[in-house]
Amino acid sequence: MTMKKIAQIICFTVVSTCTLFTHAALKPLDHIVAIVNEDVITNTMLKNRVADFKQQLALSQLSRIEPETLKKQVLERMIRDTIQQQKAKQLGITVDDLMLNRMLEQIAKNNNMSLEIFRDTIESEGLNYTRFREQTRHEIVVNQLQQRVIANKISVSDQEIRQNIEQSETLGSSNISYHLRHILIATPEAASPDDINKAKNRAAAAYKKIEHGSNFQDIAIKVSSGRNALKGGDLGERKANELPQLFVDAVKDLNPGDTSKPVKSASGFHLLQLVNSSNDKLMIKQVHARHILLRTNNDVSDEQARKTLLMLKQKIEGGKNFAELASEFTEDPGSKIKGGDLGWAGPGDFVPTFDNVANSLSIGQISEPFKSPFGWHILEVLERRDHDQAKTNKENQVRNAIQKRKFDEELRLWLRRIRDEAYVEYVPS
Repeated sequence: MTMKKIAQIICFTVVSTCTLFTHAALKPLDHIVAIVNEDVITNTMLKNRVADFKQQLALSQLSRIEPETLKKQVLERMIRDTIQQQKAKQLGITVDDLMLNRMLEQIAKNNNMSLEIFRDTIESEGLNYTRFREQTRHEIVVNQLQQRVIANKISVSDQEIRQNIEQSETLGSSNISYHLRHILIATPEAASPDDINKAKNRAAAAYKKIEHGSNFQDIAIKVSSGRNALKGGDLGERKANELPQLFVDAVKDLNPGDTSKPVKSASGFHLLQLVNSSNDKLMIKQVHARHILLRTNNDVSDEQARKTLLMLKQKIEGGKNFAELASEFTEDPGSKIKGGDLGWAGPGDFVPTFDNVANSLSIGQISEPFKSPFGWHILEVLERRDHDQAKTNKENQVRNAIQKRKFDEELRLWLRRIRDEAYVEYVPS
């Protein structure tokens, strides 16, 4: 039996039952609005989700969308979510009540609330807590599905990280973040020239409306196929290396509030609006120094250590090589083999006494002997610089960024593929 035949039987059975009960109870009952493979979406299910989204949009000041447009977008999202729930069921992915309760408790805790107060807050905002609870369950299931199907198969090589860092530094965008809004006019996976041309025209029409003053967020909710359509296309703030290069190229020369012309990718045509951008370099003062350390003990007093260092200081000022004397005399094992060289250090890397002395010296100047918790030192400042501290953890940041970018790209293609493969029939009311 074909999927369409099964769908017709389901539809006939439900409609017949609704008709029977309508005559018996003399009031309108539920009806099917869409068939998605072996499942159905009823009008009541759709109305409830639309009501929830209306409340959320009102809270985010995006409540000016026409009811039919919002209904269409919500239905498409429900279809996509239903297909993912079906895939999760096939893979045995479930979330029981215990796991769900723990997740809700964690969400409440993250908002500094008890679960009871969190529930009251949800309902005070006009949302149905029972539906919120079940929607949370569905979102956890979908997240686990996407992790298993996509995220766990994504790998990032060391070579990719190096190339990304080199490219970012060449382009000067390694630390730039972009807050973007996005509209996707999607094309089918095996798009014909006619499909591509129609999508291109729709994207051009959307761009023209925005250029003539229409609100980007309104247009996104109306026409976008992107996952963030019901958020007005808001992608949030992301690092440049977390975004497809296509997006970065489209927005890098825009001013805040500007919208890019449509750009084409394998998914369709994209419009991007720059909300703002920022360079999050964390510039700190660093000092490159070297030292000689003498420790005190039962055999070496403070005064003896101080006098020995004073003698070494005089030798250095008289022409002796600092590194050679440090290699011979210093009791710091970490810097001994490097001639006392401590490398580059920023605020807080040294104990306060050491920091204070280093900051008081001129380049090439050797300090008087001074005491720290580690012993007695003489110190020479070799050079100073302004340093971008954000680079310290760059490799991990880049790895995470590449993983996120790959995940987003693969997820977009996967969602389009499973939507194209699914049997979906819209049932007229």
